[in-house]
Amino acid sequence: MDALARAWSKAVRTALPGPWRAGLVVREVGFALVLGALATLLDYVGKTDFYLAFGPVVALLFLLRRGLPSTVLVLTAAVAGAGAGPLPLLVCAGWSAGARIKRVGVLVGSFAAGFLLLAGTSIVKETGSVPLKVLAGLSLGAYLLLAVLPALWGRYRAQRRALTDALRERNEQLLRERAMVAHQARLRERHRIAQDMHDSLGHQLALISVHTGALEVDRTLTDRQREAVGVLRLAAVAAMRELRDVVGVLHDESAAAPTAQGSGPARGGVEGIAELVESSCAAGTDVVFGQDGERRELTASVGQAAYRIVQEALTNAHKHAPGAPITVALRYEPDALVVEVANPPAPEPAGAQVGGGTAVVSGGQGLTGLRERARLVGGMVHAGPTAEAGFRLAALLPYDGSGGVAGASGAGPVAAGGLVGAEDWLLGGLPPVTGGSGEPRRRSPAIGCAVGGVLVVLTVLGLLAWGVIAFIQAFDASSVKGPLYDSIEVGSPEADVLHRLPSGNSFFTRDYERFGPTPPVGSHCRHFIAAEPSGSWGDDTVIRFCFKDGVLVEKQHFSTE
Repeated sequence: MDALARAWSKAVRTALPGPWRAGLVVREVGFALVLGALATLLDYVGKTDFYLAFGPVVALLFLLRRGLPSTVLVLTAAVAGAGAGPLPLLVCAGWSAGARIKRVGVLVGSFAAGFLLLAGTSIVKETGSVPLKVLAGLSLGAYLLLAVLPALWGRYRAQRRALTDALRERNEQLLRERAMVAHQARLRERHRIAQDMHDSLGHQLALISVHTGALEVDRTLTDRQREAVGVLRLAAVAAMRELRDVVGVLHDESAAAPTAQGSGPARGGVEGIAELVESSCAAGTDVVFGQDGERRELTASVGQAAYRIVQEALTNAHKHAPGAPITVALRYEPDALVVEVANPPAPEPAGAQVGGGTAVVSGGQGLTGLRERARLVGGMVHAGPTAEAGFRLAALLPYDGSGGVAGASGAGPVAAGGLVGAEDWLLGGLPPVTGGSGEPRRRSPAIGCAVGGVLVVLTVLGLLAWGVIAFIQAFDASSVKGPLYDSIEVGSPEADVLHRLPSGNSFFTRDYERFGPTPPVGSHCRHFIAAEPSGSWGDDTVIRFCFKDGVLVEKQHFSTE
């Protein structure tokens, strides 16, 4: 029972898809009642058998057209061939089929089956009264006008609505992507700020810590001065710790890697490396600076990367090997700049140098940032201990900064001074969305529907012209002119008379059998229309030839008035 209930519920949901709002229910039921009543009235006027059954059938099919458009179209076409009542429903069924059937094969098959059933039902009903070719042409014309043409309009409306919805969704998606891109650019900028804070402020605070550590152990200072220097050192260490926390927060909130620099003038560059060496020497550290090779012109991004690498290496040497001599070397190779900073192990533990055994503050972002900076300009960084238990940092930087992420991936345009940062390009706005050569162009659904509509109209016009000609020919085949009527004599052989008479058509003469005098007993008669018009409207002159035993026994002409 449960399976049967589920199957019934699924069938109802398929045939009557929701949601059924109050307004939709009133509209659907109202139209169903109107079409049912109209079908009953039309079939009653047309004297169709079982006309009372057409009303409920039409109303039910109208309600099912939303869930079962193909089935309703075929059934409506089948019953439309038996009477004029379902013809208004055929318009609604064609509209629903064109709008709701998505697969073209199913749509074409449904309309083909509907036409065959419509034509077949019409032929069965009107067999012997209307010529087959006339009936087929009338069925095709009516089907094109009442079913195919509304289907084309319904399909156009449905495709236009779908295209509008797709464009609206695409616009919303582009807006969301634009917001995401701007957000990522802001995160990249936060990452860059964090890197700069770590590189510049961390270096200066490390120098302050080294200076104050050296003053704190100076024996020429008084206890009060030594205490003040200790407070200054602790403040520098606390500032470094807070800087590490801030940099860590900025790095954690940045989901994207830092972008290439070079959109503005570089701070420092290779010219500023000498100032870094002098600052370290002023702090009491023995620093040896040397340059080798023919000096080459560097791009702003490469010079900035070299400056930051030396700055970070000196900061790490001050923090982890205080008092140890440092060697800074720049070598201009044929295709790249080599930056090298090395130092031997510290003469005594770092905690003893800075006083009080305070742990060295390290954010863990320095070497990662250096590798990222080198990667962005197409270079690489190597850092590690030496054989003498010291530490060595070496970087290889191409002169032109080519091969970096921004330049390789095409994240931003190339400006005259270097690659524009990806975040600057993104924050400057998205490029307009245009259909490229590889993007397929979407054709408007109106084109196909318009072509189909024109073909349907031309076909219907051709059928109408053909129908008029066929009607005239059928009328001529059912009419007898006065001279021919006068020339035929009673008593003539039936075969000779039928040979001289037109073929006839019961479509025009079947209602005339109840008019006129009673035919001779045992005879069979042929009815025709007089070719000459009568004097009054609605009054036709009927010509009758009656045959018995192979002979013409009577000929009559009478009025239907």
